[in-house]
Amino acid sequence: QAEEPAKGLEPVELPRGGREIFPRHRVVAYYGAPQSEELGALGIGTPASAARRLERQAKPYARPDRPVLPALELIAVIANADAGQDGLYRTRQTGAVIGRYLRAARRAKALLLLDIQPGASDFFTEATRLERWLREPDVGLALDPEWRVGPGQVPGQVIGRVDSREVNAVTAWLAQLTEEHDLPEKLVVVHQFTDDMVDDTTLKAREGLQIVLNADGFGTHPVKKSKYDAFTRRAPGFEPGFKLFYEEDVGLMTPRQVLRLRPPPDFVVYE
Repeated sequence: QAEEPAKGLEPVELPRGGREIFPRHRVVAYYGAPQSEELGALGIGTPASAARRLERQAKPYARPDRPVLPALELIAVIANADAGQDGLYRTRQTGAVIGRYLRAARRAKALLLLDIQPGASDFFTEATRLERWLREPDVGLALDPEWRVGPGQVPGQVIGRVDSREVNAVTAWLAQLTEEHDLPEKLVVVHQFTDDMVDDTTLKAREGLQIVLNADGFGTHPVKKSKYDAFTRRAPGFEPGFKLFYEEDVGLMTPRQVLRLRPPPDFVVYE
């Protein structure tokens, strides 16, 4: 009789099975933080109730050959208009808050995405501070360059941007962490809604990471569609993502309309 394999030696899988995110799954996410409902859908109600609403919202995106993998995109670093004691215009979530959302994600068999709005800090500093969470097999990362400001700038008064070198440094570090700990593929989402927000011509793909360039920004269907078309054409080596706004979009697109985009987005997030 063959021996049972030793427990713990099988490679860790993603919450709904397997070790590959795309094209096995389509990821549908809620974005936000508990500090304010205005920060997005994830912050409305308890983490568990948000996960239940997300499950309902995500259902129409599922296909027999492509199930949905839900994700809770928690703003783990929130940009502020107030400089704060360190002058960096950002607030970090406590470990207790992140832990609460991770537990809710696990109960829902969902990913947790830690979103960074770095203010006058930088993505590398803030991402490496989250290492204890990113070592987990079901935790990914999202970068929000709109809120990455330079010296003398205040988040919200200017639209931020990020240099590709900074993003490449973060993804190199995260890819190494993923390999070291033999983790399943990690999701990295880079939000953008202006052409120069991310210098995506020199972004590097990474083994072990699925990098999504997410078309952000609210507006009418034609405006959102043309922005999505432009971004997907410019960065063909990365997965396409699409963001929807319950409050600000002019006529919320239905899942069917979203899936008619070409190519259909691999990642869909609701704020």
